[in-house]
Order: sequence, then structure tokens, then C-alpha cells
Amino acid sequence: MSEPVTDLTTPQLDEACFASIDREKLLAPPVSAHPPRILILYGSLRERSFSRLSAEEAGRILQKLGAEVRFFDPSGLPLVDDGADATHPKVRELRDLVAWCEGMVWSSPERHGAMTGLMKTQVDWIPLSEGAVRPTQGKTLAVMQVSGGSQSFNAVNQMRVLGRWMRMLTIPNQSSVPKAFQEFDAEGRMRPSPLYDRIVDVMEELVKFTLLTRDRTDYLVDRYSERKETAAALMKRVNLSRAT
Repeated sequence: MSEPVTDLTTPQLDEACFASIDREKLLAPPVSAHPPRILILYGSLRERSFSRLSAEEAGRILQKLGAEVRFFDPSGLPLVDDGADATHPKVRELRDLVAWCEGMVWSSPERHGAMTGLMKTQVDWIPLSEGAVRPTQGKTLAVMQVSGGSQSFNAVNQMRVLGRWMRMLTIPNQSSVPKAFQEFDAEGRMRPSPLYDRIVDVMEELVKFTLLTRDRTDYLVDRYSERKETAAALMKRVNLSRAT
């Protein structure tokens, strides 16, 4: 059995930047009264896009749960580094929606064992920082995928990695719909099934996590290491992404 640590000195710490946990900020912040703001992205432009149809079902459920929901239509969004910049109207629309929202849903087909290029393009246009603001940091995220064949989790797993990189709070639950062509009727509505029930579960969880975290996001993502940096040094570091 190992011996308990007895030397509790921490000479490595910058005591001026180190802080004990503020239970009031964490557990009892002022509570916002407006509906949770959820942005939904989908990863296919096909006329009968099952990732979009799944996203629309998710949007209906979210609204029934009391959320305010907006969709981003990726049609016309340029490729990154293909002569367009943040002034492009579709890029500006996407970034404004990301700034508006408190949580997001990403719904992508799985294509060649991965999320689609369109899904990744949308995420790539969301900057890690705009000035000293990180647009996605601390916001909640739910991930969904549809497949033409047997059930897979490649796309949702990739989107989880992206969500973590974007410093989002990706909820534990997720949706993966296999053989999606069998799950929707001629009007594009999803048939009752355990797969539909899972989407309901995911949206319930997303709203709960959003309500729990949105009023304490700034405190949740406040970091000792960043408090050690000067504002100028922080600006220089987070804007390095502009070169990649």
C-alpha cells in the first residue's frame, strides 16, 4: 500500500494566478431565462439527405423541449483556402450563428468510413478564435450520424475529436442510424423505432447539459495556465491557427 503524500508544498505554482474553486460561481450562478439556443449543422446536400432529415427530427424534438433552434444551410459555402475568407456571406452567416448559439448538433453521413467533407468544411470555417474570443469554447455539442449500411460509429467518433479540439462540451450520448433509407417515410419523417427514441434521448441530454452549463461556461473554462499569460501573449498564441 502506497504511503500518502506528506509534502504538500507547491513551489511550481504561481500563487497570484492559482485560485481555489469558487462554489458560488460553479453551483449558484445567476440563471438565464431565455430558451437554450441550439444551432444544427448537417453534412449532405442531397435532395433526400438523411443527415438533414435526422437533423430536422432532432430540431423538432429540441423545440418541443423548449429550445430555440436554427439550422445552417451549407449550400454555397466555399472550400477553406479556395480564395474566400471570413467576409464571404456564407462564412459570415455560419460564424454569426456559432456566436449566437449555446449548444450545437452536428449530423453527418458516414462516407468512406468518415464524416463527409462538407461536414468538415463547416467545422473548418469556425475559427478557434476571433480576436480574443473563442466562439465554440464551453458550448455543448451533440453528434449524430447516418449510414447506408450496417451501424457504425466512425463519423460520431471523429466529430467527438473535433468537438474536443474546438473546446466544446460534447455530451455522452450520441445517435447512429444504420440503413437510414429504411427509417424514413416518403414524406421524409422518421418512423417510430428505437433509433428514433435514441435521437429523443440525445436531444433531452443536450438541453439538460446546455441548461446546466451555459450560465457558468466562463468559469468552467477558466484555466490557471491561461491566467498566467498576459493578454498579449494569449492573443498571439490563440491566433496561430490563422496560419494553418
